[in-house]
Amino acid sequence: MSDIHMVREYAHPPAKVWRALTDPALMALWMVAARPEGFSPAVGTRFKFVGKPQPGWSGVVDGEVLEAREPSVFRYSWVADGGDAMQVTYRLEPQGGGTRFAFEHTGFTGLGGFIAKLVIARVRKRMFDVNLPAVLDDVDAEGKLR
Repeated sequence: MSDIHMVREYAHPPAKVWRALTDPALMALWMVAARPEGFSPAVGTRFKFVGKPQPGWSGVVDGEVLEAREPSVFRYSWVADGGDAMQVTYRLEPQGGGTRFAFEHTGFTGLGGFIAKLVIARVRKRMFDVNLPAVLDDVDAEGKLR
């Protein structure tokens, strides 16, 4: 098994980062390859991330919210193309005047998992290094786009 672990620091309070990570309208702005459908940050919510199909991927990821402790922990399942269930976890901690954000995507297995991990890690890097910071900069304290 192989996992993706990333840690980023954002100069925004945890409540604002939480909002950007869990509000479907804001998620659609920073997610690179998919948009959320039926998403709500409530435990038990089943949703989909829908993107453009690629070789080896139908373009759909099924998920279910497993844990939501605003504004510190958000965890959901990730099932692509009927494969094994994986888990994605966001952990937010106040740090100075900003937020320490830790991302985990666990459960990659086998050769297919290794290849998926390489692709997903590259996409996540862009999401968390470029797209999410831009959205955070464009959102006011109430979570509304400026």
